[in-house]
Amino acid sequence: MRAVRGVAVLLAVGVVAALVAGDSDAKGRPTATDAAPSIPAPDPTDTPPAGPGPDPVPTPTWDGQVKVLGDGSTSDTGPQPRQATPEKLKPSEKPPQFVVFSWDGALEGDDHLFSRFRKLGAENNAQMTFFLSGIYTLPKSKRTLYHPPQHDVGTASIDFATDAHIKDTLEQLRLAWQDGNEIGTHFNGHFCNAKGGSEWSTEEWKSELDQAISFVTNWKTNTGLKNLPPLPFDYTKELVGGRAPCLEGQKALLPAEKATGFRYDASSPGEFQVWPTKKGGIWNFPLQMLPYPGKSTQGLSMDFNFLAGQSGDSTKGDPKKYATWEKETRESYLSGFERVYNGSRAPLFIGNHFETWNGGIYMQAIEDVMKSVCKRDGVRCVSFRQVADWLDAQDPKVLDKLRSLDPGQPADWSRLVK
Repeated sequence: MRAVRGVAVLLAVGVVAALVAGDSDAKGRPTATDAAPSIPAPDPTDTPPAGPGPDPVPTPTWDGQVKVLGDGSTSDTGPQPRQATPEKLKPSEKPPQFVVFSWDGALEGDDHLFSRFRKLGAENNAQMTFFLSGIYTLPKSKRTLYHPPQHDVGTASIDFATDAHIKDTLEQLRLAWQDGNEIGTHFNGHFCNAKGGSEWSTEEWKSELDQAISFVTNWKTNTGLKNLPPLPFDYTKELVGGRAPCLEGQKALLPAEKATGFRYDASSPGEFQVWPTKKGGIWNFPLQMLPYPGKSTQGLSMDFNFLAGQSGDSTKGDPKKYATWEKETRESYLSGFERVYNGSRAPLFIGNHFETWNGGIYMQAIEDVMKSVCKRDGVRCVSFRQVADWLDAQDPKVLDKLRSLDPGQPADWSRLVK
């Protein structure tokens, strides 16, 4: 047993400590064992322009300013819609309960999970972080443009997207940003274990990061889809955080991210539900240890880790257990939420993948959680960047006091917030 400020936790070997976040290969197998202001938003359609012809004029944003950048893949359309201005806590004020739903990979595939959860977020006052894998904007025919560290040119541990999926993903990225969501990075090739992120140097991570940015800012050149509108943001400015594949290599990664101007990193392999601190000069936003229903152990706040604990390395476990596993997953997320909502008010960080593992039970669990918590009094379902904005606006001495709280510890806000 390990006690941390009165919170006793047993790490479940093979369920927590040895499990990391993973995307899936072509067969769906995990690769890791390997109240915002109501600014009027644009009214885009879900269907991009089609057919030959010149590049269309981007839809103006609310202030009517559009500046196309580079080859036309990205643009500056002014301030992002639906962003709240962070405010410093007033004396005796209870902190908001932040909840961050984040998504690794962010591909719009045949199952349309990106669009499903983007729309669900808009319906439930939830803004999220989508960690885009850069090669999901790079056609397989141009795969040799990718030079992964310590691996052959043009190789990756995840599939390159089809042209149709690239087109659909670009559309969802446009709409997601206009809804107020954040577009971060999941880097590129999703290499783990041997010759993966844990073995990369800072310079190798910098190369991986530079390439991820390049693929997004040059997708028109690389795909030839020149009749599509640009992304409505400048990715070199939009990109302020990421999550490493398999949660590997944070130590060497942090200097590369800081040099690029990142404000946070979400690659920590797991910590307790406490108020965040900075690591390497930027905010550290880890996955978190959540209560596991009916057990003395706790598990990481990510769908992949529930999968691994319930059906091992199979993404198609026993269908007779799906209802039980879905209930366990949902109750674990909600237990973690209730603990801090009624206690320290530390942010809750949840990680996901757009996958239908075990019959889609993890997607349904997340949908249920989002519907349950995001409209509650005092709750703000936001992006990682919005959490960083809020933290930066606070008195450092107050944050230090908040960090002294156990997750479920009821607080005397008049004493802590002065």
